Amino acid sequence: MHELSLAQSLVEQLLVLAAEQRATRVVRIRVRIEPLAGVVTDSFSFGFEAVKTISAVTRDAILELDCPPASYRCLACGRLSEHPLPPEIPCPGCGAKNRQLPTGGDQLLLLQVELEEQETDNGKTEPQPREVNSHV
Repeated sequence: MHELSLAQSLVEQLLVLAAEQRATRVVRIRVRIEPLAGVVTDSFSFGFEAVKTISAVTRDAILELDCPPASYRCLACGRLSEHPLPPEIPCPGCGAKNRQLPTGGDQLLLLQVELEEQETDNGKTEPQPREVNSHV
């Protein structure tokens, strides 16, 4: 289950970002899991929920996943479709059978991080939301 190690790496990266930005809390993060990344999204979410509790900075972080679907390209004519065709169904573009290849990215990308910092002004602590955009 490499999803757990991916979640651990993400939390470590969030802690570094929070420290660099002098933030006391990670509020929300948005991650894109591209269709050919080989990541089981439910396992990744489960791993993140378990691992984020290692630090008070990430403990309440909300994970939002962006998971675009794969598309399928006919190897004979290059036609793209949103759904794979069964092997016995010919390509509508050229008539070739069983000649499709899934296409799409294979990366796990950290798209957005919303941080909160605590600032003292006259002895009061107020949250200051901040956003950091980063591609991994």
